[in-house]
Amino acid sequence: MEGLFQPTHLIFILIIVLILFGPGKLPELGKGLGKGIREFKDALKGGLEGSAEKKDEKKDEKKDEERKA
Repeated sequence: MEGLFQPTHLIFILIIVLILFGPGKLPELGKGLGKGIREFKDALKGGLEGSAEKKDEKKDEKKDEERKA
C-alpha cells in the first residue's frame, strides 16, 4: 500500500497534532476549521448566484433599451 494517507500515517499525524496543540485546543481548532469551510462554500454559492443575477440584470437592461427605442 503506497501513498500519503495510509492508516499508520494518519495515526502518527493525529498523535503529533495532539502533542502540539493538546486535547483542550482540538475542539476549538475543529470548530474554526468547520466554520471556515462553511463560509468558503457560502461565498462560492453567493458568487455563483451573484453572477447569475448580473446576467439577469443585463438581460432586463437590454429589454428596457429595446422598449425605449
